[in-house]
Amino acid sequence: MALNHAIMTALLDDRLSGYELTKSFDTSLGFFWKASHQQIYKALRDLEKQGLLESEDVPQAGKPDKVIYGLTAAGREALEQWVLGDSRVTESKDDMFVKFYNLSPNNAPHLLQELVERREQDGMRLALYQRIKERHYTEPGALPVRKRGIYLALLAGIRHCETRLAWAREAEALLQGVMAEAVSAANS
Repeated sequence: MALNHAIMTALLDDRLSGYELTKSFDTSLGFFWKASHQQIYKALRDLEKQGLLESEDVPQAGKPDKVIYGLTAAGREALEQWVLGDSRVTESKDDMFVKFYNLSPNNAPHLLQELVERREQDGMRLALYQRIKERHYTEPGALPVRKRGIYLALLAGIRHCETRLAWAREAEALLQGVMAEAVSAANS
């Protein structure tokens, strides 16, 4: 997925300023697609040049004009064509997994600490996803069609976090075992 598609998706229902879009992105699509504010603003300009977005200057009292972006008919058509195309899964890159290939009694305490920190982050993310689900998606079958799609992405995020947390518990136990073996060998 290109960042352009994520931005156009965020603009499906609302016309937003770049600032509003980046804030919205941080709390929704940003869970699944990462982009800096600079990347988002550049993509907005590019999409407008391509005729997929239109902008409108909105005057503000005592501040510079706000630029509001919205999808054009061509943008909606391009987004629809993209949705109908094949999806791509991008393989993840994770330094921690490469570090595990180098596991030794000497680095096990450090790796365990990294793992604990990551588990805590995943736990917080899972709690956030569950709060969103409880607030907005208690009856998925009663949701408007597009909201059901958002629910499916949220559910995937929940399951992903649950799986990572289960894996982290197993990994922690194994690393603690490596550390205990090292202490036992040193005391022998």
